[in-house]
Amino acid sequence: MKIHNPLFLVPLSVALTLTSCGGNIKSSQVLLTSEAGQKCAEVAPVVFHKTVSPDAVVVDLQQKRQTLDGFGGSFTESSAFVLACLTSEQRQMVLQELYGADGANFSVARTQIGASDFSVEGHYSLAETDGDTALLSFSLDRDKEGFSKDKYPQVNDEHYDLFHLLKDVQAIKASQADPTLRLMASPWTAPAWMKDNKRYYQRDAEAWRGGALLLEYYPVFADYFVKYLQAWRAEGLEFWAVTPENEPMGNDGGWESMDVSPEVEAELIGKYIGPALVANGFENVQIFGFDQNTFEMGPYTAAVYGDADANAYTAGMAVHWYGSTVSCFPEVLDSIHNLYPDKTVFHSEGCIDNLGCAPWDGVSDPVGFVESGWFGNDSFWWNAEATDWGYSTPFWPEWHPAYAPVHRYAQYIIDGINHWLTGFCDWNIVLDSIGGPNHVNNFAGAQVMVDYRNDIIYFTPYYYVLKQFSRSMRPGDVVLAVSQPEMENLYVCAVEKADGSYAVNILNKAAEPVAFNLQLGEYSASIKMPANSVQTVFVTLPR
Repeated sequence: MKIHNPLFLVPLSVALTLTSCGGNIKSSQVLLTSEAGQKCAEVAPVVFHKTVSPDAVVVDLQQKRQTLDGFGGSFTESSAFVLACLTSEQRQMVLQELYGADGANFSVARTQIGASDFSVEGHYSLAETDGDTALLSFSLDRDKEGFSKDKYPQVNDEHYDLFHLLKDVQAIKASQADPTLRLMASPWTAPAWMKDNKRYYQRDAEAWRGGALLLEYYPVFADYFVKYLQAWRAEGLEFWAVTPENEPMGNDGGWESMDVSPEVEAELIGKYIGPALVANGFENVQIFGFDQNTFEMGPYTAAVYGDADANAYTAGMAVHWYGSTVSCFPEVLDSIHNLYPDKTVFHSEGCIDNLGCAPWDGVSDPVGFVESGWFGNDSFWWNAEATDWGYSTPFWPEWHPAYAPVHRYAQYIIDGINHWLTGFCDWNIVLDSIGGPNHVNNFAGAQVMVDYRNDIIYFTPYYYVLKQFSRSMRPGDVVLAVSQPEMENLYVCAVEKADGSYAVNILNKAAEPVAFNLQLGEYSASIKMPANSVQTVFVTLPR
């Protein structure tokens, strides 16, 4: 199979070496990803001089902020299906690149409890027996079924599935000196029999809705989480966090969903899910509320944090980015942090959504767009050619212009970290060449996309940006405050690492090079950013 963008195999050492001459400090390493073709490439070091530069971007080494949880992507049934279409060697190569110590070494991941839109056929839970309040029917077997070659001829390994995807990544991490993998799990819906409409989602002339959890099943739904965590513990896998519901405000019944109001979420966490986890030995599993678009978070933080019981069990809020293609809503993140400084905000889902929709009709003509659209075409990912769900709607057009996918990722993450996000989890880690499979045609981009027809694995450009971020901002690193003069198209964030060194990540969205001064403590460097690029500077300063 052809590997598109073969530079993904270049190993990246972040071992820090300090070079000093006449009071000058040379950066230990500089990594660059750009539209010109660099992909996490090591480039010439920069030199820091012991001087204070005017009009510099200033990293305040004394103003320490939040501690990071890390970066990664999500394990869905669709991702498992695409990986099942590869040979075992190809699959291990992809997973080693994403999770191995010499690859991106991603440290967070999210997965689905039951079906989501990114399930191959959808419509399933992990406890299907109607009225089974004791959850005797609960099982992970649905995630262990594999994919029949009779039904799906493109499948290479009939026995590979979501279960084996999690186990493979667990094995990769277990072999590392730092095995950190913070797993989050979210249901898109409770089992249909627990809901008022008795459906996974409702998408018909009668109503478009997710349906609501019936009051008598609140404790059973809490036990559903316990059963899930117990089943995975029996397989040797522990989870870092759960959310009570993916997108509790709903998705208009477009796919698996469940409507959960702020008040109901507070009750579920405070009276049911939180106590159930603690009572069953999962007191270390964090609960994140909300799990939808940042700008709509306020009512959920008020309800959950305003309820004493729910507050005690809730570590923070999980957010998505679909409210805008150009903003992380910094004013919302700042206000939530100021109101609840002891709570965190973690980005649990974001993707290049609406892939295959106008102006690219990949749904009706997927073959044409394997050849000429986003697949294998780095230019698409670096330039303002993508649109999202809000592009053609009357809602907030200034928030949903056409955008460059790489810019969206890099700007959102840098801005978000500067406004209290503790990490970023992408959506599907792997999809096919048209952004699926998806059982409701809700196609999306992914870090890795696979064209079965032409036998190509494509690492999309934004993957390399996430790789740079993951390698330079590790779990436990502390974010530092950054201030900068008004500079259009330039975005900067910085962290202090466990060994006292620093990593600075910089985005230049402009179509031309940009030069600026970067100040860290008593040291300043002149930074030259190529056009349309993301650069990471590692440096150790004298103490």
